[in-house]
Amino acid sequence: MDLVGLSLPLLLVFWQWTTTTGAAVTYWTYTGSVGQSKWAEYFPDCGGKAQSPVDVATVQTQYDPSLGPLTPLGYSQHGNKPFSLYNNGHTVVVPLPGWMGLGGLPWQFTAVQMHLHWGNGAPEAGGSEHTINGQSSAAELHVVHYNSELYPNMSVAMTQQDGLAVLGVLIETGEEANQAFWNILNYLGRIRHAGQSVSIPAFDVQSLLPSDLGRYYRYNGSLTTPPCFQSVLWTLFTETVKISHTQLMKLETVLYASKEEADRVVMQDNYRTPQPLNDRTILSSFPLESVKVYTAGEITAIVIGALCGCVGLAVIVRFIVKTIRFFKHLHNERVLVNSSTSSWDVLPSVRPAPVPRTKEPGKELKQDVALNTTSEPGKKEDPVPSSV
Repeated sequence: MDLVGLSLPLLLVFWQWTTTTGAAVTYWTYTGSVGQSKWAEYFPDCGGKAQSPVDVATVQTQYDPSLGPLTPLGYSQHGNKPFSLYNNGHTVVVPLPGWMGLGGLPWQFTAVQMHLHWGNGAPEAGGSEHTINGQSSAAELHVVHYNSELYPNMSVAMTQQDGLAVLGVLIETGEEANQAFWNILNYLGRIRHAGQSVSIPAFDVQSLLPSDLGRYYRYNGSLTTPPCFQSVLWTLFTETVKISHTQLMKLETVLYASKEEADRVVMQDNYRTPQPLNDRTILSSFPLESVKVYTAGEITAIVIGALCGCVGLAVIVRFIVKTIRFFKHLHNERVLVNSSTSSWDVLPSVRPAPVPRTKEPGKELKQDVALNTTSEPGKKEDPVPSSV
């Protein structure tokens, strides 16, 4: 969460605080000599035990049935007065009117501002501050509130353990543009350099939030930028919102962290890396059983099992095909053999009886001759001519 959209007196408080603590600088960056790895040297709270952001390991969260849905108050009642959009050199900020607030928390909280964090446009590079099971999102929206029930203003509340409440919204990319985010992104070209601001039409801030405000993670943490005061009650919604690839690219490429007269430094990777959870517990507003999370080992086992199943299925299919081909081939051979067999073999009942063979062909011949020379009864024989 950036300390942006604050009044000049609050900035003077920061300057006095860094001076009395002996800090060598009153500015910071995400990389370089005063980058986040060096923040604790100049801002001691940045080295505390309850820093933000964090990685939410869902299997280690604890269900708290007392956590109910949050209620945005006045988010859609923006009125006719325009909002302002500001480039503070670290992010883009929209200060929010004091009539906006947040219900569903232990105290009454009043809205202060909202801002964004993003990456550098590289594929799978991420850009969100909070991560879920080690996975980052493309960007993250923060809506900042202070405890107006206990403290008179933001400058006092931010130094108290229960002083702030921040909504964290993870942003992913999709095919369709998010019309609500155009209310901010359409005007980035007018605040390209640090220190520039522009008036924009007021809009429904709730349209930037997820539709389900009842499922979230809750923990005690800090500001995610110097001076890293550990005064934030964080609410990180499980439902993400989506913007188009074009919208994300505009967010990642239009703004500069440098002033207009200085060398241009593109404003990218303006997110802090996850900090150690230490002894803190992350609460969830929903039972853990409703969210199934697989470990890397389980995912590997599932993939291997699926591959083995595919191989086994292929083997079975191949066996069945070969079996069908075998029986088909066997059937064709039988048909071929049957077609080459004589009709007498097929119909033995109509085969004529065999003629018995005689063992003495000479006798048979003599018998025939004898029969031929025998006169028939009643027939007169021709006289035998006499020889000449």
